[in-house]
Amino acid sequence: MRTHFLIAALVLLLTGCATAPDRSPLAEWQGSSNFSPRVPRLIVLHHTQTADAARAMEILRRPTGTARVSAHYLIGADGHTWQLVRENDRAWHAGRGRWGATDDVNSVAIGIELVNDAVSPFPEAQIEALLRLLEDICYRNKLDRSQVVGHGDVALGRKTDPSAWFPWATLAEHGFGLWPHADLEPAPIGFDALLALKVIGYDTNEPKLALKAFQRHYRGIENGGALDDEDRAILYDLQQQLTLPVARAVVNSPSD
Repeated sequence: MRTHFLIAALVLLLTGCATAPDRSPLAEWQGSSNFSPRVPRLIVLHHTQTADAARAMEILRRPTGTARVSAHYLIGADGHTWQLVRENDRAWHAGRGRWGATDDVNSVAIGIELVNDAVSPFPEAQIEALLRLLEDICYRNKLDRSQVVGHGDVALGRKTDPSAWFPWATLAEHGFGLWPHADLEPAPIGFDALLALKVIGYDTNEPKLALKAFQRHYRGIENGGALDDEDRAILYDLQQQLTLPVARAVVNSPSD
């Protein structure tokens, strides 16, 4: 994997002095007509719910019909990456949903589809390709690397992708997405878990659905249950990261 990242770094270095393009040099262009203009601030990950890249491509480029959908990128099981929509254009991938103060996710998000049947692990080659693409997208667009979420996080009760099989911890090892520290502390007495969910970005108007999506993302549980102490500890840690990043960095910094 190290070799792949060296290659990606070289690509970024060669393109760093130019105006950031909205087409990735890491993806094969396969344009879709299903888009409209906007400015990206978020990355939303999906699974195609089909193991066939050709079928996924057909759906994402379908020019007619009432259910026209698209995504900016599609990554096959072998890591082959296609770009269907320019990053500065609005692809139609997130549908109804909310993240933080945004209730129109498509207006701010870059959508990445991963070929996966929703019940299988994601191949290493596919995740390596995703990591290279995330590095490229965040570099060129100057995006906050923590702003990588799942479709199930923004479309509560309606979507579950990229499923409990998705390796969020692996992404976190490379600096993408929000993830709890290994040295979790118990949440203090009186800790407001619902507020923490809201701080992270979840729509808390439906608390049970928000908790279910949180447990899928951070604990790999597809059908979550009631809030428990591990949930509270993770939520407390994530809230601290978002509200007290400087203080946390000082505590975790090596001594002189």
